[in-house]
Amino acid sequence: MELYLVRHGETEWSRARRHTSRTDVPLSPAGEAEAEALGAHLATLQVDRVLSSPLSRAVTTARLAGFGDQLEETPALLEFDYGRYEGLTTPQIRAERPAWDLFRDGCPGGETVAAVAERARPLLATLAAGDGRVALFGHGHQLRILAACFLDLAPEAARHLFLGTASVSVLGREHDWPAVLLWNEQQGSGAHAAEAGSLGWRGIPRETRG
Repeated sequence: MELYLVRHGETEWSRARRHTSRTDVPLSPAGEAEAEALGAHLATLQVDRVLSSPLSRAVTTARLAGFGDQLEETPALLEFDYGRYEGLTTPQIRAERPAWDLFRDGCPGGETVAAVAERARPLLATLAAGDGRVALFGHGHQLRILAACFLDLAPEAARHLFLGTASVSVLGREHDWPAVLLWNEQQGSGAHAAEAGSLGWRGIPRETRG
């Protein structure tokens, strides 16, 4: 079994680094362009199933990338529920709760990492019963936690598995072990160029912000 993990394209909230779970924020024009570029990048990829979060930013990414004909929606791929922290950035949350850590503390009124892992594991078990190639269109934190579970790591290990928008990652096996075959590849969608140009992001100094 191989899993192709695809994080949705850019939204206005993802661009601003706002936590976005159940708020159905659509793709921005840049995000739509990223999804279409993904389609060209993955044009020769043959998959047996395509699963998506039911939220429009994931579904639209899958459709614009050319996988709409096979698309199945599943709540197992919904993003981490941020509860009271929905729409806030990490600095805003830490202004109220210093040293807050999503992977350790979870979100009041929302989910913990353990709860998200419990959503991911039954899906992984179902997919493991087959031997095909599956594309999963979803969200940053949820896909990171799903990957940690696939790798038999503690769900909190997802903190080390960063995913940018419109990225492609591949999970599979190397001999007898679950393995990362590709991680956070954004060149195909062009998202790496857009993110590299964001102030305070990918090495762009925050103090240059005007």
